[in-house]
Amino acid sequence: MPLTTRFAPSPTGRLHLGHVVSALYGRALAGSDGRFLLRVEDTDRIRCRPAYGAALLKDLTWLGLRPAGAVRVQSAHLSQYEAVLRNLQARHLLYPCSCTRREISARSTVTAPDGSRVYPGTCRNRNSHPPGRPLAWRLNMQAALEEIRGEPEWQEIGRLAGPGRQRGQAAAFGDIVLGRRDSGVAYHLCVTHDDALQGVSCVTRGMDLLHATSVQRVLQVLMGWPEPVYAHHALLLDAEGRKLSKREGAEGIFQLRQAGWSAHEVLAHPLVRKTLEVSLP
Repeated sequence: MPLTTRFAPSPTGRLHLGHVVSALYGRALAGSDGRFLLRVEDTDRIRCRPAYGAALLKDLTWLGLRPAGAVRVQSAHLSQYEAVLRNLQARHLLYPCSCTRREISARSTVTAPDGSRVYPGTCRNRNSHPPGRPLAWRLNMQAALEEIRGEPEWQEIGRLAGPGRQRGQAAAFGDIVLGRRDSGVAYHLCVTHDDALQGVSCVTRGMDLLHATSVQRVLQVLMGWPEPVYAHHALLLDAEGRKLSKREGAEGIFQLRQAGWSAHEVLAHPLVRKTLEVSLP
């Protein structure tokens, strides 16, 4: 059956070679019979910039990476994500949290599978909060797992993670934030909602997001959304073996264009080619 994949960057900087890997990987798995979609994940009001979103679309067009159908821009659909939050609130699966990052860091003693600090549950049974302090909304993970009767699995078809059924570790993440105090909605909620809405049947992304699948599968089961298959690709690394990042000055597509690179040369860049070779099934 043909697959529907998506490339879903956040406009927090210019497109770089790591993005090219992700886009090519998704397009390759969709194949000529499938659908390759583009989604702009710009709900982070602090880090995302409209100018980066416009530049992202321009660079993708120059590279010839054109999606099937209209581009979905998450910031234009906040009411849909807020409706999911209200659904979970009505089911008593969320609770308000007034803890600051400093407070969480001071109290947390456990690390999640992705390296983040696990929330210690300070506000889980709190009846009041400091006046004037903004609230986030956290998923009561234990209650959620009890409702869906345990950890969901997922089907991995990627070469690196080991194809086959994978068992989730959502409990190890603790009570994650689904409603941010700044933007109102969080990544896990938005991405799982949109994958279901857009009919994404194969989620393609980097290995740095492998562990996030556990949490997103919980949300899919809670909301009755379809279960896609997953394919995680290798990360594009620099000479020292570190992940290339736009925050650390990774080679940007714009800079390569300015240096005289053609679109074909960028798509065939040795780092891009090498990363795809070890990733594609």
